[in-house]
Amino acid sequence: MDKSTELVSLEDVAVDFTWEEWRDLNDAQRTLYRDVMLETYSSLVSLGYCISKPEVILKLEKGAEPWIRKEYPKQCLPG
Repeated sequence: MDKSTELVSLEDVAVDFTWEEWRDLNDAQRTLYRDVMLETYSSLVSLGYCISKPEVILKLEKGAEPWIRKEYPKQCLPG
């Protein structure tokens, strides 16, 4: 398969935010993000590129905050 016929996934074009990044967005930016992500997903589905609905789309459709939790390694505290 050459480069021009490779499939695109939502993960290829999606932007993920941490909580810290999400809270810095204003309401207009959050609305724009939701609109663009849902439209992009819809376009990919109409082209047959998406099989299962990603977690971020499920969250956006429910009106939930789509930010991702940044995991930090657990640290051992001195006893």
